Amino acid sequence: MTPAIVLSGSTMGLGVIRALGIMGVPIILFTYDKRDMGQASKYVQESIHAPHPERSEAQFIDLLVELAPRFGRVPLFPVSDATLAAVSRNKPVLEQHYIVACTEWDIARLFIEKRHTYALANEVGVPAPKTLIPQSVDQVAEYAGRVEWPCLVKPSQSHLFYAHFGTKMYKVNSVDRMIEIYKQSAEAGLEIMLQEYIPGEDADGVNYNSYFWDGKPLAEFTAKKIRNGPPWLGSTRVAISKRIPEVIEPGRKIVEAMGFYGFSCTEFKKDSRDGVYKLLEVNGRHNLSSSLAVRCGVNFPWLEYRHLVEGELPERSDFEAGIYWIDTFRDVGYTFKHLRKERYSLAYYLRPYFGPRVFAIIDRKDPKPFFQKFQNSLSGATRLRKA
Repeated sequence: MTPAIVLSGSTMGLGVIRALGIMGVPIILFTYDKRDMGQASKYVQESIHAPHPERSEAQFIDLLVELAPRFGRVPLFPVSDATLAAVSRNKPVLEQHYIVACTEWDIARLFIEKRHTYALANEVGVPAPKTLIPQSVDQVAEYAGRVEWPCLVKPSQSHLFYAHFGTKMYKVNSVDRMIEIYKQSAEAGLEIMLQEYIPGEDADGVNYNSYFWDGKPLAEFTAKKIRNGPPWLGSTRVAISKRIPEVIEPGRKIVEAMGFYGFSCTEFKKDSRDGVYKLLEVNGRHNLSSSLAVRCGVNFPWLEYRHLVEGELPERSDFEAGIYWIDTFRDVGYTFKHLRKERYSLAYYLRPYFGPRVFAIIDRKDPKPFFQKFQNSLSGATRLRKA
């Protein structure tokens, strides 16, 4: 079977590695982080260390081109924002050697640079939080008089912001704090947005996953978040598959408006004030909880592989609802850290572990990534103690 190259062996990468590996696809992993647990997966036939795609994009692309004759014309799956940005910007070069599983930059920038996402949502009538993009400290102060508190200070490019600040966004309650973050971001060359905070619980967040081709959704899957890490502002740590018809139409509309094709994960949150699902973001790569859809009967990486390699278009199918996805390391860690803030019952914390479930990392058929992750966690804790 034609091998597949997966770029990044983080949790998202591991989900893709396993989704393809269980179908018999040989995996070649390009990793730029020595802690990537995907390297330990039994499905990975070869692991190649690469330059960091953000800090050394030219060298990263050069390595892919240099090694292309070894692999032949195989599919290339960028599964992190960093690899997606680098690959999409250089798609004309890479597609001379590979089958590239992402859109070109003209489309990718519409979801990687979030300001374009919200502008497009407003244009096509998809509900989204009110968003302002300041260009100076004076504008920050001016905008502060027009927003409701609390307010979110978010990046236009999330992966760059997270790499610098170690968080996806900030929730602020004062003009001074807003200006402080703006100045720090400006010094780092990062564009920020001031955005309305959508009130509600983590469980008000949902995902609309789809595979689009020729402007049509060929496969769809929806899931509801249970807990985020960190709470309220972070990424999913526990989710459950669920049919959520309210987000199908707006999900289709924003993806179609982008001219997007391939797999995407679009996130919404229900506004507790009016009950309307508001657009949070579109991710044009396989998402953190990708193994949930696989467990529920919709193997998106395999559908994409068969389409790109064998020319077989996905057929619409239903999925199993009521299955939990759990990122155990993050769930346990954030539970202990924020136990008093979250105020969930013990039963609420434990329910996913006793229901039908799939784990982000734990897999008895592919156990080594779990031990790699556990070792990484111990090493990180040791470094913190020494510091």
